[in-house]
Amino acid sequence: MTAPGPGTPPPPTGEPVPAPMDRRLPPPTGTRVRVSAPAGTMLNIARRSTPDAADTFYVHSLIRSQLRLAVSVALGFLLLLVGLAVMVFTWPEINNIRLATVPLPWWILGVGVYPLILISAFLYNKTAARNEAKYRSIAKP
Repeated sequence: MTAPGPGTPPPPTGEPVPAPMDRRLPPPTGTRVRVSAPAGTMLNIARRSTPDAADTFYVHSLIRSQLRLAVSVALGFLLLLVGLAVMVFTWPEINNIRLATVPLPWWILGVGVYPLILISAFLYNKTAARNEAKYRSIAKP
């Protein structure tokens, strides 16, 4: 901590030394200021009518398609991981293959899974965006 400059009183005990940028701010007045819109003005918020049967149908359809997509991506990723485990279990000679003294299954599980995660996430994101774009093109504005 640096000593205060000449002519400046030392800060009270326990309080931090203000940064040079804080010295340019006006001193606090100690009173609160209420910020509000001018009297008589209204916000221009468009009000939608109550949802009808078609709106409800389209929203439920979007929710079902997004849920179906999420479950299918999760199951596909799980199947890939189970497939890797089955490969290691049914082909024990794979443990003898080493890269830089580390067995190949460790490389596959430690490094090879991350590209699968990224590919799954990319496909999920792309398909979810397509589902939402379809919904927006069908639903009323």
